[in-house]
Amino acid sequence: QCTYLEIEQAERTHAVVLSRPAWLWGAEMGANEHGVCVGNEGVWTREPLGEDEALLGMDLVRLGLERGSSAREALEVMVALLERYGQGGSCKEEPVPFVYHNTFLLADRVEAWVLETAGRYWAAQQIREGSRNISNQLSIGREITAEHAGLRQRARSQGWWSGDGEFSFAEVFSLTHQPARMEAAKARYHAGKELLRQHAGHITAETFMAILRDKASGICVDSEGFRTAGSMVSVLPQDPTLPCVHFFTATPDPSRSVFKPFVFVAGLKPTPQVRSPTFRDDPAKQIPRFQSTVDRRHELYRRHQAALELMERDQERGQKLLQTLWDLEKQGLEGMNALLGGTVAPRPEELADLFFDCVEAEMKFYT
Repeated sequence: QCTYLEIEQAERTHAVVLSRPAWLWGAEMGANEHGVCVGNEGVWTREPLGEDEALLGMDLVRLGLERGSSAREALEVMVALLERYGQGGSCKEEPVPFVYHNTFLLADRVEAWVLETAGRYWAAQQIREGSRNISNQLSIGREITAEHAGLRQRARSQGWWSGDGEFSFAEVFSLTHQPARMEAAKARYHAGKELLRQHAGHITAETFMAILRDKASGICVDSEGFRTAGSMVSVLPQDPTLPCVHFFTATPDPSRSVFKPFVFVAGLKPTPQVRSPTFRDDPAKQIPRFQSTVDRRHELYRRHQAALELMERDQERGQKLLQTLWDLEKQGLEGMNALLGGTVAPRPEELADLFFDCVEAEMKFYT
């Protein structure tokens, strides 16, 4: 059972860790036990938006992670399901539908891909070197590695492409008049690209955390009714004897949040403090949907929000708290760097408690 649709079950699924809007089944981003990571962004294209309930892009993120043991396999799972079921339905917990199509980043220890969609149509690009970012717009041009079998025929039949010259997915399928939101995303896309270029050759987990906290570029948002809801950074060592480490904030606005490390091991300690509550008569599951609201904030989120209010009220105390939180993050990073650098042997029982312990430590600072 996905957010809106029921689809056929897979024989077995992989363990996943997900960062997701609490009302739906899918995820904005996450990782699986094989070191596969997937994240998505909304995009508007020439293909009409379906308000009919189908798969959400966020469902595809989770399905790719649950069913793919490599980035390529996750991509194959996602496009097969997209072609079969389509994408559509509201992506927001509000009575007025908010619908979009999706672009995705996929990576594992050895491969990275960008997958971009327009309705049931799609194009994918394998990233063989350097860095790559996405930001609410089509970005695959002529460098297409794989595509929907009917993609070019669709473009020709709609009069979007003459069939002459090289085919660029972004040029052919992008809207001629972009919504204001996509215009704003262009600046963010170029800023992200530039920040990555500045650090080329020496990008670390800390580099990504700093980029995700960058407010001047618009990458980190905490105004205009939007707030960066959660952030994730993953380190995927090419050496298969080393664990993949996934850092999650589990709270909004990374510039005032702590990235906490998570590692897949046997006997993981559950962290209920970052699980949102469930509701018997959930307004997201009643038809018509979203007719009432419920408080979905988990315990860490609630305490973090109270701490943010304190930071704004009392700047001196707020600054002290922020410094304490960043010291906590630094400890986590140092521990993980030692583990990944091979100077410390991984102890499974410690790794099993790692994320829980970091969340507990953060909660203590908020009380």
